[in-house]
Amino acid sequence: MSKSPYILAIDQGTSSTRAALIDKNGFIIDQESVEFKQIYPANGWVEHDPLEIMQTVKSTITTMFERNKIIQNDILSCGITNQRETIVAWDKVTGKPLYNAIVWQDRRTQNICQDLVDKDYTNLIQEKTGLIIDPYFSASKIQWLLENIKDQNNLIVGTIDTWIIWNLSNKTKHLTDITNASRTMLYNIADEVWDHEILDLFNIRESILPTVQSNKDDFGTIHADHFGIEIPIGGVIGDQQSASLGQLCVKKGMIKATYGTGCFVLINTDDNKTKSKNKLLTTIASKVDDKKQYAVEGSIFNAGTVVQWLRDEMKLFKDVSEIESLIQNSKNNITFIPAFTGLGAPYWKSDTRGTIYGITRDTSKGDIVKAALKSICFQTKDLLESLKLDLGDEIQEDMTMRVDGGMSNNNWMMQFLADILNIKVERPTNHETTVMGAAYLAGLKVGFFSNLRDIEDLWKSDRIFIPNMDEEERHAMYSNWKKIVNNLIGL
Repeated sequence: MSKSPYILAIDQGTSSTRAALIDKNGFIIDQESVEFKQIYPANGWVEHDPLEIMQTVKSTITTMFERNKIIQNDILSCGITNQRETIVAWDKVTGKPLYNAIVWQDRRTQNICQDLVDKDYTNLIQEKTGLIIDPYFSASKIQWLLENIKDQNNLIVGTIDTWIIWNLSNKTKHLTDITNASRTMLYNIADEVWDHEILDLFNIRESILPTVQSNKDDFGTIHADHFGIEIPIGGVIGDQQSASLGQLCVKKGMIKATYGTGCFVLINTDDNKTKSKNKLLTTIASKVDDKKQYAVEGSIFNAGTVVQWLRDEMKLFKDVSEIESLIQNSKNNITFIPAFTGLGAPYWKSDTRGTIYGITRDTSKGDIVKAALKSICFQTKDLLESLKLDLGDEIQEDMTMRVDGGMSNNNWMMQFLADILNIKVERPTNHETTVMGAAYLAGLKVGFFSNLRDIEDLWKSDRIFIPNMDEEERHAMYSNWKKIVNNLIGL
């Protein structure tokens, strides 16, 4: 065996695919990332090309292996994490996709979901799945695919983890993990089964769905055809649960916020399957060695996409490194509500669209950029306020929110986040927590990491942001945000 074995981790995200090599000390020794095409066939529709996704998975790994001269036995195990809820349908004989992947942000199935709400299935579905009826989740997307694909003789479906496993195992494994399953709106998170009562509501046959396994499990082997070596797949987990694990939020009450394409706040509730009364989601955080942990989650649909839009469509800057200097020149307060694909928790308004409020003749680029970053922080506060209502005493006054994702690199935004939340915000030394969660699972499966306690020692803090905003200013700012959002959604 090589003296320096590694774990391979694949992080297949909404806008890019990343592959990383992790060593015994929990360091990313190399990584490769590539963006891929976003497809917008109609207003509110978002798709990806499943073949392009697989091409990016293979190319990032190949490039990294070549750079590091990877040989047999260098890679002990592979962990996979992925954008959740995005769904693919393909032919199990030919392996060809039968339609583009329908992305979690896609809103085309609003009518399907509204029909179920009108028929009073909200409580049933929330009790069994922990989720709100919404186009965000996979169930209505699968129904739409079944209604729009003609040849279904060999059709099978899966979330992106399933699609990757099936391809890398050369069509031998049709599997998913419990966290991705818990985001389909078809999976009973208490009984751990595909729920037949809900499957019937969406006219979905269980036979087209993958088998569900724990997060640390045998997910087959990457065939040697792909990279010249066989690699066991030992861990699979949805991206937000992976970030939570990567942040080592493994104890009850620990909370993290990931600022990627969207923003996702998860608080670990351990074995407490808390039903949200404030439009948050109950989800499975992880299942490792028969220990299942739950979480309560709030989802913001647009975070990093706002920065991408400002850069690529509005041309307000060329590189994110320019943002902090732009903000320093901002003198005017405006409000930006980035509802490009509707508003997520706690509003769940899929038909709302974005708006910028309060523009004057002297509104500057800096004002707009600053308002965009503030909007993500205000929405995070929306989620935290809902969590406080749901969990009460479990939300501690002196709690610390661990942050990660690309936007967490912005010091101004993280300080404003601490100020508006009025809690400490802590950023780890390793910002790539999503890829680390998958790596930890794969490493645990093969004894690369001995236990979770060892892994907890690997987590290191980079910076803690302490709130220092006056309470009156905080209250005024947030009240203004709530007033404008409520006007927009008609409350």
